[in-house]
Amino acid sequence: MQRNKKINKMPYVLAVCSFVVFCILWGTYQTSFIQAFDSKASDLLFGNKFITMFHYIGETKFIFAVTIVLWIFILLRKKDLKLIVFVIFSVGGGYALYHLLKRIIERPRPDIVDQFSTYSFPSGHAVHGLLYLITIAYVLNRVITSKSASLIIWIMAILLAILIGLSRIAEARHFASDVIAGWLLGYSWFILSLWWLKSENPYCGNNKIKN
Repeated sequence: MQRNKKINKMPYVLAVCSFVVFCILWGTYQTSFIQAFDSKASDLLFGNKFITMFHYIGETKFIFAVTIVLWIFILLRKKDLKLIVFVIFSVGGGYALYHLLKRIIERPRPDIVDQFSTYSFPSGHAVHGLLYLITIAYVLNRVITSKSASLIIWIMAILLAILIGLSRIAEARHFASDVIAGWLLGYSWFILSLWWLKSENPYCGNNKIKN
């Protein structure tokens, strides 16, 4: 039993480490090293049409539409109120968090024609794209018992989240450091949401929705 507890702690340790690295990127994105890294990543990915098209599944309207479908799925299959609140906390809370941080940090976006007027750090597509995809993967794996199907779902979620983030570099909407910071922040927020879900919350009452 003690071994299982140690294994279960690993995602939380990784979440803390991810947030620490996010803070380091926050404090160092203006350094020559990070700027050189951003420039090389832009040279490598800019204009890649295949990668660029994945930004559509990272758009806010699409994410919230899929989230509503996920709520309906939970209502029909699980009838679990706490799981629904978890999805709201993960996806909706993550959306509010990255918008708040953008306004605090105020990093300008890459200098291109017709650039967006909003701030750059962290990448909202990277944060939100990762959050909604791994939230979907987690919820589906509460229903699916097949280990192979579970593995496929997680691989697809992570791969799509990576492509969504890379699409922002390919379009020059974000620096690579914005995207990496977004992935780190998204993972940390997801694990925080997951910690809440697995905790004994006295305010949640009966988790099951009565018919």
